[in-house]
Amino acid sequence: METPRGPDAEPRRDTLADQLVRRAEEDQRLTRLAREVPTALNRHYVTRCRGANADALRSVVAGRGWPEARQVGEPASTAALMILLHTADLGFQLTCRDLIAEAVADGGCPAVHHAYIADHCAVELGQPQFYGTRIDADTLCPYPIRHPETVEERRQDVGLAPLAEHLPVLRHVVSGKPDSGCQVSATPWA
Repeated sequence: METPRGPDAEPRRDTLADQLVRRAEEDQRLTRLAREVPTALNRHYVTRCRGANADALRSVVAGRGWPEARQVGEPASTAALMILLHTADLGFQLTCRDLIAEAVADGGCPAVHHAYIADHCAVELGQPQFYGTRIDADTLCPYPIRHPETVEERRQDVGLAPLAEHLPVLRHVVSGKPDSGCQVSATPWA
């Protein structure tokens, strides 16, 4: 007798990793839709999705701590980071920032995860960021950076491309046109 396969087979166990990735993908899908069709209803769907994702992540963190890459895999840990970055609760983000820093120090998460959440929290607190990962949507320049003269070294340490390479690509992607060659002096980190 053959083992059933396909839709009639035994249901697949939905792991934490699967849930995190699915939630982050749904956020991306709804965000893309809200950009393409900017209605109040589509924005509401994004807000509702992000709220539900934040609640789910809070529950995970309360029950088991930060979902480290070595426990759930790097894609799921990255998905958790994306959910965290889209959470409206700065207090929760600050708590997780510290948990992620510990996980990075213990080898449980890539250092770039801490770079993103550290910069996010700094900017939200009105402080200069460390790695230049937060970009002002109006100017397409980084928000102010602490010790800008050494930012490229810090970026290299966590595996980020140099700002001098990253910013022209970002500007091209956002504008759809080749970068106009913004002068370095026009950016707050120079």
